[in-house]
Amino acid sequence: MTTAPDHETSSGPLAGLVVVDLSTTLPGAQASQFLADSGADVIMVEPPGGSHLRNLAGWPGLLRGKRSVTLDVHADADLADLRALLSTADVVITTMRPISATRIGLTPQSLADKYPRLVWASITGWGSTGPWKDYKGWEGLVMAKTGVMFEKRQLTTRPGPAFVSAPYASFGASQAAVHGILAALIERMSSGCGQVVESNLVTGMGAMDPYNWFYEMVLERYPDAFSAMDVAYDDEGRPQAYLIYALLIAATKDGRWLQFAQTAPRLMQAWLTELDLARELADPKWAGFPMLPTAELRTEFWETMLERVGARTFEQWQRVFETNSDISAEAFRTPDEALDHPQVVADGRAVEVDNPVIGPVRQPSTLIHANGRPLSPLRPAPLPGQHNDEVRDAIAASTPAPAAGGPAPEELPLAGVTVLEFGTMFAGPYGATLLGDLGARVIKIEPVAGDNIRNLVAFPEAGGAKVLQGKESVAVDLMAPAGLELVYELVRRSDIVLQCFRGAAARRAQIDEATLRAINPDIVYLSTPGYGVDGPYAARPAYAPSVGAATGLSTVDGRDAANAPTDRDALRAGARTLHAAGAVPAVQSDGVAALGVASAMLVGLYAKRNGVELSNMVTTMLGTVHQALITYNTSYEGRPEIATTDAQFYGLGALYRMYRAGDGWVFLASPLPSEWEALVKALAPYVDLAADARFSTPQDRRDNDAALAEVLAGVFAGKGKQRWEDELAALDVGCVAILERNAGAALQSDPFFEAGYSVEAVSPIFDEHRRLAPLTRFSRSRTKADAGCTIGQHTRPVLREIGVGEERIDELVALGVIACDD
Repeated sequence: MTTAPDHETSSGPLAGLVVVDLSTTLPGAQASQFLADSGADVIMVEPPGGSHLRNLAGWPGLLRGKRSVTLDVHADADLADLRALLSTADVVITTMRPISATRIGLTPQSLADKYPRLVWASITGWGSTGPWKDYKGWEGLVMAKTGVMFEKRQLTTRPGPAFVSAPYASFGASQAAVHGILAALIERMSSGCGQVVESNLVTGMGAMDPYNWFYEMVLERYPDAFSAMDVAYDDEGRPQAYLIYALLIAATKDGRWLQFAQTAPRLMQAWLTELDLARELADPKWAGFPMLPTAELRTEFWETMLERVGARTFEQWQRVFETNSDISAEAFRTPDEALDHPQVVADGRAVEVDNPVIGPVRQPSTLIHANGRPLSPLRPAPLPGQHNDEVRDAIAASTPAPAAGGPAPEELPLAGVTVLEFGTMFAGPYGATLLGDLGARVIKIEPVAGDNIRNLVAFPEAGGAKVLQGKESVAVDLMAPAGLELVYELVRRSDIVLQCFRGAAARRAQIDEATLRAINPDIVYLSTPGYGVDGPYAARPAYAPSVGAATGLSTVDGRDAANAPTDRDALRAGARTLHAAGAVPAVQSDGVAALGVASAMLVGLYAKRNGVELSNMVTTMLGTVHQALITYNTSYEGRPEIATTDAQFYGLGALYRMYRAGDGWVFLASPLPSEWEALVKALAPYVDLAADARFSTPQDRRDNDAALAEVLAGVFAGKGKQRWEDELAALDVGCVAILERNAGAALQSDPFFEAGYSVEAVSPIFDEHRRLAPLTRFSRSRTKADAGCTIGQHTRPVLREIGVGEERIDELVALGVIACDD
C-alpha cells in the first residue's frame, strides 16, 4: 500500500504551495492532480452536490490528495468566501470560458490588484482571444475542428472521420498549464509578482505531433516532389506505408495482438530471419523491400508476415523475446491490464490507496519518481466538502499575502536557465524544447552525424525540425575522451541536465547523475527513458506504437479491435484500426511523454530554487501515458462502466458524436443535462424535441439514445456543416464542422494562424515558416518561438564561450571529435 493520512503537511517538492482549484473539466483536474502529487496543498472548490468530475469512473485517482470545500460561486456569501480563500493562495486554476468568468465577475483582471502575487492559470478549449474563444471547450469539438478525427479516420472501416477517445488535448493543455504555473512561480521568486497563465486544448493537442507538421509543410511547398501518403492503408485495406512491416501489428495463434517495433536495419534483419523470410528477399520479386512498388506485392508480403506471426502462440513468442534481444513486441493491453506490465510492477508505478468510502483503489503512481519511489505518498480523494470547516478556519486565521513591490518585469520567465540535453528522437527532447519557448537556453548535445530524428521523413531535416526548435546544436562524439571533457565543461555551466537514454546507457557514456553531480552538485538531473533506468524492460527501445500498446492507449482509441480476430477479414481490419490508434503521428504517446518531461524539469528547478534536493528523478514514457489515462486505469470495486465509442466510431452517444451534414460532417457536444435546454431551443425550427416524451429527462434520453441519434441525424443532414457551426455556436451550443484535413496542415493554415495557434519563425533550413505557438501565454512574461538548427550550428560559438580556442576547435573537427556547421 502507498497511502498516507487524509491530510498532512506534505514533504513533496511543492510543499507549502497553496493551489485553489476551480476546475470543472478534465484538463484543470489533471493539472491540479500533478501539483498535488508533487506536494502542493490543492483545495478543490466544488458546487453544492459535488463536482461533475465525480461522474468520471476514474475520479478517485484524478482527485487524490486534494482537499474539498463546497462553495456556490453564484451566491454572494460563498463568492466572498472564495475571494478570501484566494488571498491565502499562490495559484488558482480555472477552466471557465472567458464569457462565463465575466458573468460572475471572477476574471483575473478584476482580481489582479487585490491579489498581486497570485498566479492565475486559465485552461480553456480555444484560448481567451480569437474567433472561437467563446465556443464550448469539449475535447471532441477541438479534435473535430483541428482535423484529428479526419487524420485518425482509419480507426473505422466506414467512410468519414472517426471519433478519438483518449484525452490527448486535455492532457496537453493540463501539462502546458503546469509549465506556465511553475515558470510563473519561479519568475515570482525574483519579481515578487504573480500573473495570468493561459493554456488551451488546441495547442495542447498540437504539441503531440513529433514531425507531421513539417511533413505537411513540405508537401504544401513542393507538391511535385513527394507523393502524399497520410494513411497507412488504401481504401481496400491494403498496406501502402513501408513502416507497416517494421511496426507490424499481428495476432498470435491464440488471439493475442502484438505490436512489433523492428525499426533499425539490424532489428529488421533479425526479425525476418526469425520469420524465415530473410532468404526470400533474395528473390528479385521483392527488390526494394520494404518500399515495394505495387499494392499487390505489399499486401502479399504483409499477409505472409501476419501468417508467420499467427503460426505461434503468445507464449512461444514470449520465449523468442526473452532469448533474442533483437526482437521485441508489446502485447496490446487494456488500461487496467497495463498496470500489470512487468516494468510497471518493477518500478512500483502501480499503487493501491485506501479510500474510506469505496475501499482499495488501484491507480498509477506519481508521474515523477525520485530515489526509486513515487514523488510523494498518495492520499485518497476527498468527499465533497470534506474540508469545509478546516478551510474556513484557515481563512479566518490567515493574513493577507504581502503586496508586490515595484513595477513588474516583462521578461522571459526562464531567462538565465540553461538546459543541457542528451537525447535522441522526440519523447524526451521535446520536453526541453518546451522550456526553450519559456526562455531557457537549451544546448543539445548530438552525435557528429546528427540526431536520427533529422532523417525520419523523406525530406532532409523535416523529421527533426519541431523538436530542435529554439535549441543550440553542439555536435560532439561522447565516446572520445576529448569530447567528454567538453561536455563536462558545459555541465559546470548548466542548471538542468536532461538525459533520455534507455537503461544503463548514460552510465556507460559517463554522463550519469553521480558523475555529473560530482562536477556540478547544483544541477537538476532528470532521466527520462522509455521504460525505466533498470528493470526487465529497461534496455528495450521504446517507440510510440509500442508504448501505446503497452499502456492501453491504443485500446482506448481502438475500442474492441484488440479482441481475438475470428477470420482473415477481422485480422486485417483489426491491424488497420490498431495502427490508426497507436501510430498516427497527430496524437500519440511520444507527445504525451514529452509534456511530462517538461513538467518534471520545472518541478526539479522550482524545488532547487527552494532548497529542496531531488535525486534520481525519473519519468518514463509508460508512466506518463498512465497519467494521461488516469480516468481509465483507476480501478476499484463497483467502478461504473466507462463509456466507449460505438462500433462505427461516431462518438459516445447521441449528444456527443458526429453527424453527416449536407456537405460533410459536424460534431455535436451537448452531453450535460444543463445543456439540453439550449439544444432544444436551437433546433426548435427543425424539430420539436421538447414535445417528444422519449427525451423528456436525462434517463429517458439515455434509454432512447439510438432514437435520439436518428432524429438528430435527420436534422443535421439538411444543412451544410459550416452553417450548422455558425448557427449553433451563436446560440451557445457545442457544434463544429469537422475539418477534413490533417491536423499538422490545419494548424499552420491561415484561420488557425490568425487565431494565434501558430506563429512565424525563420529557420536556417526552411527559411520563413509557421510553427506551433508556445503552449503557454502569460499576461506579463514573454515567450519566444524560435526555429530549429542545423547539425553543429552552435558548436564553435559555444566552445568559444567555454574558453576553447579556434586552433583547438579546428583540431577537434579534424579528429572527428566535433562537427561545426559554419
